[in-house]
Order: sequence, then C-alpha cells, then structure tokens
Amino acid sequence: MKKLFYLLIPLLFFFASCSDNDKEEVYNTFTVAVQLNYPAESHCKPVKDVLVKMTNTSDASSYESKTDANGKAFFKVPAGIYEITSTERRLANNQRVNFNGLKSGIVVNNAWNSAEVQNLDLNYSKSALVIIKELYVGGCPKDGASDAGTFSYDKYVILYNNSNEDVNIGKMALATSMPYNATGSNDYYDSDGNLRYASQGWIPAGQAIWYFQNDVILAPGKQIVIALNNAVNNTITYSKSINFDNPEYYCTYDIAVFNHKLTYVSPAASIPTSHYLKAAAYGKGNAWPLSAFSPTLFLFTPDGVSAKDFANDESKNDLYGGSEFLVSKKVPMEWISDGIEVFSINMDGNRKRLTSNIDAGYVFFQNKMGYSVYRNVDKEATLAIEGNKQKLVYNYNLGTGSLPKGSTDPSGIDAEASIKNGARIIYLDTNNSSNDFHQRIRASLRN
Repeated sequence: MKKLFYLLIPLLFFFASCSDNDKEEVYNTFTVAVQLNYPAESHCKPVKDVLVKMTNTSDASSYESKTDANGKAFFKVPAGIYEITSTERRLANNQRVNFNGLKSGIVVNNAWNSAEVQNLDLNYSKSALVIIKELYVGGCPKDGASDAGTFSYDKYVILYNNSNEDVNIGKMALATSMPYNATGSNDYYDSDGNLRYASQGWIPAGQAIWYFQNDVILAPGKQIVIALNNAVNNTITYSKSINFDNPEYYCTYDIAVFNHKLTYVSPAASIPTSHYLKAAAYGKGNAWPLSAFSPTLFLFTPDGVSAKDFANDESKNDLYGGSEFLVSKKVPMEWISDGIEVFSINMDGNRKRLTSNIDAGYVFFQNKMGYSVYRNVDKEATLAIEGNKQKLVYNYNLGTGSLPKGSTDPSGIDAEASIKNGARIIYLDTNNSSNDFHQRIRASLRN
C-alpha cells in the first residue's frame, strides 16, 4: 500500500504540472474594449445588446460580445491580428436601416494596452429594393472521372425585388471592383491599411460595366436571371452545368465589345435580343474579368446621366497601380444599391475591396464544385407576411456548414422550395455578406 502511495506521488505531480500549464494558456488573454460610434446623420443613439465580433485574420477563429447601454463591448482574446465588425438593423421612420462597421489590423500582443478603447465607426445605409439574390461564378466539374476538369463558362447572377413595390431596374448597371481577386496585393491600400477611396466616396468599377437596353420592371418578389457567360443550354455538354435556354432570362452579350469565343457564344434563340445587356468598356481585354473564385459584384444606378455616358466620361477614370491597361471608373458610393464581397477558401491573403457602407463582410467560396453564394432568408420578415407561415419549407440542407469555412442559412428555411410552394420570401439585407449570404452546395438553377 505504501509502495503504491509513493508511485502515485510523481503521477500526481505530473498531472498537476500539466493542469497548471493548461490553466496558464487558458488565461493568457488580453482585454479589448470596443466602442460603437453612430453617424450623426442617422440620429440614432447606442443601444444595449448589439453584437460585436472579433475575428483572428490568421486562423478565422472568432469571438463575440454584446454592447452595454452605452454601446461598448468587451472581449478577452489571445494574441493575434484581428478585425472588428458589427452589424445592426433598426426600424427608423418606417424604413429598415443598417449600421455596419469594420476595423482591421488590430494587433493584440504583450504590448497591448487594455485601457485603450477601440472605436468602431458605423456606416449608415438603407436596405435595397433590388438585391443580389445569388451569384454563381466558380464553374462545375466536367462529366467523367474526378480529374476530368472544370467547365467555368456558365456564370450567372440573380437579381430579386425584395421590396413591396414595382422597381424599374432599366437604368441599373453591373460592375466588379479592382483588383479582380481578393487575394494577393492591393494597390488601393495605403500605409495605414485603409482603402484610399473609402474617404473619397467612390468604388472602382474595373474594365467595363454592363447595362440594360430598355426599362425592366421587376414586380415585388420577382427575379431576373442574368447569364454572365454562354447563355445557352450548357447541360447538353456538361450535365452539372446550367441551362440558360429560357425566354425570360437576360444575358451579358455584346460581341462588338467582348469577343472571347469561349466566354461569349451566341445566346440561345429563345432569349430576345432586347434581353442582351450592353457593355461599356474602358479597359483592355476581350472578356469581362469577373473572378471565378473571389469576385465582387455591385449594382449601381447613375444619377443624372446614363450608364453608357458615365462609362465614356474620362474624367471619372482611375488607373489601378498607374497602369493604362487597368482602368476603373470612380462610381460614387451613393449610386450603389447593393454589393457582395467573396473571399477564396483555398487562398490566403484575402483583402476587402468593398467599403463597409457597401458590404461590411464577406462570404467564403470554393470554386470548381458547382457551388454558389446564395442570400439568407430574413426569417422574421418572411414570417410576418400574412398566409406565408403554412407555405414555408424548413430543414434546408443545401448549405456547406459542415465543410471547412463553409456556411449555411441560419433561418433553416429552404427558400427555393418555399417559393415553389407559393410562399413570398424576404431575404436578409444588412449590407454585410458575412450575415447575408452562405455558400450553397448546388446552384439553384441547376437541373
């Protein structure tokens, strides 16, 4: 018995040592105080229980805290480089408004001063009438063996009227920002880690914009599909691709401007030529350079000028990195109604291109798999519609929440199935893609 006792002593010492080390690691954290600052023009004051999030930019680990009545939130986080974000929605003057803030490059280490408050300035915006419902850009696997390759010329976007009134989108234009990919260098960042155009009130629209030829009236709860490449029945050749042979669809097709043969084949005969969006190009290239793995896409409506005339105004030019081959247009932020920022799952160094008043977040995306990024359902607003409750279909299972950096719709509502069942869907619109979108494992237009 005594011998057993002596044998246990070193074991107890070993476990105690391990426990002490674990405890030391657990408590090796730093206090971070974050103050939300509301813009004066919103006439809104801080409130309690607004969610604030800190994300470690190295490993994507995140920490959440809620504000007190003075709009201040407190965190205890390990050392790392962080970004701080917050999104809030309110009903003000009978209209839904959004507050979004993003602050990057917060270095927390042994030199951290816990008494210093991190001010998060919030941007103020209103929910858009017409939104980007789905963006499909990554292509799909070709038929045959797993190494058969990818078909990547079947991109599309779906625009949706999320409001209760008819909207004419005929003056609206589509644009993608510079640089085209979220990864790698970004010459728009200054030495302080800020996008230099953020304080100047514009977003760069790279190379070209697309615009409608005529008025297009979109009724409440209705959508239009815009094929961004090859507006034909691609499933004839690639079964996992998209069939765009539909007279209700639109397409980006202007062969006089962009003539890349693999990207722009003649659209299906069923699509009226009046449904072809026209291109206004001011940069070099024979195809619109929408990224296949980390794009941005934004919608804007020029004020007092046509989209074509705006694109032809050389006084609005900006040369990315000083290169005459990488020309952008300075789109005023107040013209932009909706935008989405996509980050690559497979590559490091993703950096924001859209400012926080346009999109305060991002959605991770895996290309080449037939996935899309799809907007989440605003469950509260959707349930509030009379007669909707019985038509909604739940148990949504097309998200990618089980995959690394994947995501799903937290509402649990299957939007497409519910629409087929006669329901009216209201989609979430907080101007923050981290909240508003998820990666869908199967594009909604796929057969």
